[in-house]
Amino acid sequence: MQHLSEQEIIRRENLQKLSDAGINAYPSELFPVNAKATEIKENFKEGGTTYQEVFLAGRLMSRRIMGKASFAELQDSSGRIQIYISRDDICPGEDKTLYNDAFKKWFDLGDFIGIKGYAFYTQVGECSVHVTELKMLSKSLRPLPVVKTDDQGNVHDAFSDPEQRYRQRYVDLVVNTHVREVFEKRTKMYNSMREYLNEKGYLEVETPILQPLYGGAAARPFTTHHNTLDMKLYMRIANELYLKRLIVGGFDGVYEFSKDFRNEGMSRFHNPEFTQIELYVAYKDYQWMMDLVEEMVEKVAIDIHGTTEVQVGENIINFKRPWKRYTMFEAIEHFTGVDISQMDEDQLRATAKQLHVPVDNTMGKGKIIDEIFGEKCEGNLIQPTFITDYPVEMSPLAKKHSTKPGLVERFEAICNKKEICNAFSELNDPIDQRQRFEGQLELGKRGDEEAMVLDEDFLRALEYGMPPTAGLGIGMDRLAMIMTNQNSIQDVLFFPQMKPQPNQ
Repeated sequence: MQHLSEQEIIRRENLQKLSDAGINAYPSELFPVNAKATEIKENFKEGGTTYQEVFLAGRLMSRRIMGKASFAELQDSSGRIQIYISRDDICPGEDKTLYNDAFKKWFDLGDFIGIKGYAFYTQVGECSVHVTELKMLSKSLRPLPVVKTDDQGNVHDAFSDPEQRYRQRYVDLVVNTHVREVFEKRTKMYNSMREYLNEKGYLEVETPILQPLYGGAAARPFTTHHNTLDMKLYMRIANELYLKRLIVGGFDGVYEFSKDFRNEGMSRFHNPEFTQIELYVAYKDYQWMMDLVEEMVEKVAIDIHGTTEVQVGENIINFKRPWKRYTMFEAIEHFTGVDISQMDEDQLRATAKQLHVPVDNTMGKGKIIDEIFGEKCEGNLIQPTFITDYPVEMSPLAKKHSTKPGLVERFEAICNKKEICNAFSELNDPIDQRQRFEGQLELGKRGDEEAMVLDEDFLRALEYGMPPTAGLGIGMDRLAMIMTNQNSIQDVLFFPQMKPQPNQ
């Protein structure tokens, strides 16, 4: 049985009283909204003739009853506006008693109401709407958390616990209206990137989320079962191998905003369900792709903030081109003083120990190098920086470097201490690719749960021929954290994954 608080019981009683009075608390007819709160406040001039017949709808957020009149605040998707309600204006004749009972006694804060009225300025100079008609649109049966401001202007929010906010985002968005700005900026980020890529003539596509084999990244997958086909399927960890199949098929440039899933640890930088954009362009290489990333992300910053400079915590991050560039070995030597470029696996393992970087026996040469870089270099990179030319063992899908044996043509962009993108000159030699996959299988036998699997159909596609291609993946959630100055990935996801609460 549902346990109700005292306030919830009162609201249900008010609902019944409205019904008894013939007022439908959940009417189905259209309410003809023709204006927004912020629009009126920004554009109405005192004594002006505009906004003299406006229809507004939103939540009732505050109310001050003064005899026959009331002042209240209505909040819609744009913000709040004061409304003035006079019993004589809104309920002429015999309806006065009904109005008095309904609005003063049975309407509750949080209820959705619709009003008709005209804009005016109060004696204290506040833009308001004088209500001439009032309608209940939807009854709120749970009270909203109370947000109060003290005499010093400090906000005391009854809904500030992060876990509670993530679990009940719908409440968070109502009472913490600044949260909406984060997600509005996130949408601007997507629109900016789409605009940039579409202008270049690249095609936005969709590829399978359920895959018979997972690939395109080093990660553990989620598994499921298709009953009709009686087969195991995997939720994609990346869409890379499918997008490259499209390049084989003849497209010069394809991209996808993809929802990907990785069955691994959770942190303020990791959610098991996340979004990335992947882009593949034929007849290009990783050097060309670095220039594109700089140009596109610089545009995103300008489109969102009007400048290339973005406040992130205590730092001002500047996305203006060009960005600093290190090779991976240069970065490690710069931040540790150790040149590891010629070391074998045993030497790397010993070096990791000297540097107090934890490694284990399941890690091959590439994983050890990656751990050293992550522990000793990544945390020093605040401004956007490209790390290039990775060891071949770290990059089973990247093309071997044209002039540096043992390396591949790959870069990552690091910003605010974390990777935000990964890109290659894509490996298009099917024989080399098969050998790389086989090397990944050996790592899997050693216990590496993130090693890639061998995808015969992808190899078959490469055997038909794939032109030289540059590929890119950008983590949209991490980029959104930076562009909106948020400290946790949960703050840029409407509904982050959460551990179940007891008894739910």
